[in-house]
Amino acid sequence: MIVNKITTLRSLLKRVVSSLAALAALVLLLPVLLVLMILVRTQLGTPMLFTQLRPGLRGKPFRLVKFRSMTSSRNAQGELLPDAQRLTPFGRRLRSTSLDELPSLWNIVVGDINFIGPRPLLMEYLPLYSARQARRHDVKPGLTGWAQINGRNSLSWDDKLELDVWYVEHQSPALDLHILARTVLQVLRRHGVTASGDVTMPKFRGSPHREGA
Repeated sequence: MIVNKITTLRSLLKRVVSSLAALAALVLLLPVLLVLMILVRTQLGTPMLFTQLRPGLRGKPFRLVKFRSMTSSRNAQGELLPDAQRLTPFGRRLRSTSLDELPSLWNIVVGDINFIGPRPLLMEYLPLYSARQARRHDVKPGLTGWAQINGRNSLSWDDKLELDVWYVEHQSPALDLHILARTVLQVLRRHGVTASGDVTMPKFRGSPHREGA
């Protein structure tokens, strides 16, 4: 009972601190956000923001907000072209610097995500996880996380998801501060932005041992 109360109190404190810090960051970065909005509008047109349903705590969906980094080009059948054909040089730079993630600070302000936690992936992946991999949703997702500072998109899916679960099992304020500091270095060095042979990361198709816990 005491452990549960401590965990709840820690989660509440993390939520409050994250929201206040994200709100302060949005205010301080407002000039940068305005410049980026103009650049996205000029380079890619409208809409300037990309929104998509993602699974949050316990898989509950929320709408993630990012700067748009791809065109809306479609083929003759009206289907979106592959990412590699829609990602412009401008969009590639936006992603490599992680500036496309800045609007996601709003998701932190409203409590959808925290600064630190497993990255929110796609809703369509939920039924593909093993019982162990699904534990990544036992905590609120984050703007950055343990997997992001240990390889990001250069990791295999199994390795990335295992790192997410490791974080769930070992989360602490000290670990969060460590991840935050390492994230700054990761962004500056632009490591692991893309997977080998892909402009971002290939889709998750499920693990060979999905039944396993």
